[in-house]
Amino acid sequence: MQTSLKRMNPATLPNAGSMGYSQIVITNPGTLAFVSGQVAQTADGSAVPDGLEAQTRQVVANLTEALKSVGASTYDIVQMRIYVTDLDEDAMAIAMPPIMAFLDGAAPSLTGIGVAALAGPDLKIEIEMIVQIST
Repeated sequence: MQTSLKRMNPATLPNAGSMGYSQIVITNPGTLAFVSGQVAQTADGSAVPDGLEAQTRQVVANLTEALKSVGASTYDIVQMRIYVTDLDEDAMAIAMPPIMAFLDGAAPSLTGIGVAALAGPDLKIEIEMIVQIST
């Protein structure tokens, strides 16, 4: 499903388009799915992988499954929030390439947030989404 989201990067704001996301996303009235923060846990309860790169890959896999379950694609994502422990330039260099590959040019509104901890001691990244869906 592809929705009619309008993505904007006004010249009066920093150029988010060059980073792969949008400063503003406008959506028409409709049904929104609020996807809880996804962490590097699997449906079968496997151990959380070590390292930010492996955890980001699992989080992206979980996000992909969440989109499938509501009949949506990355182009239907209105907003993403990314929470990372120990957020710095190195962490961004590790986490953002798989996230940008997942988005595949969709460019939702995106916020990155550094946090002291997540819901489990081994968790390094969590991503939540707001997705426009058809009913």
